[in-house]
Amino acid sequence: EGIFIPSMLRLKMSKPTGNPNGRPPKFKDALTMEKAIAEYFARCQERERPPTMAGMALELDMSRNCLCEYAKKDDFSDIIIRWRQEIEIHLEERLDGAAPTGTIFNLKNNFGWKDKTELNHSGKIVTGIVRTVVDP
Repeated sequence: EGIFIPSMLRLKMSKPTGNPNGRPPKFKDALTMEKAIAEYFARCQERERPPTMAGMALELDMSRNCLCEYAKKDDFSDIIIRWRQEIEIHLEERLDGAAPTGTIFNLKNNFGWKDKTELNHSGKIVTGIVRTVVDP
């Protein structure tokens, strides 16, 4: 029984980038990262817990911000985007629950969701100023 890793076929390997004097990268290749993320999702499913961005970052032994930085790297972006979508799907499925406020907050802050109001105007629109002088 193996772990299904959907983006294995489209991995692009290139030379590592980054600061040569900085901290070495946690993951040298995308496949290793994807296996770790897949294992995190499998554990979430076993424990009947929803996956989260912070949980995924913790599983990878990095901060949430560091995980977002990895998403900007060519070799890792497809993988992280794919798994972020999995988390977003879990959150969307929770929206019809009894108290969706926390889920809405998460979707707005982690996935760029926004409230949108549309106004429809009808009738005549006046675009001038009319002055009336009244004698006392």
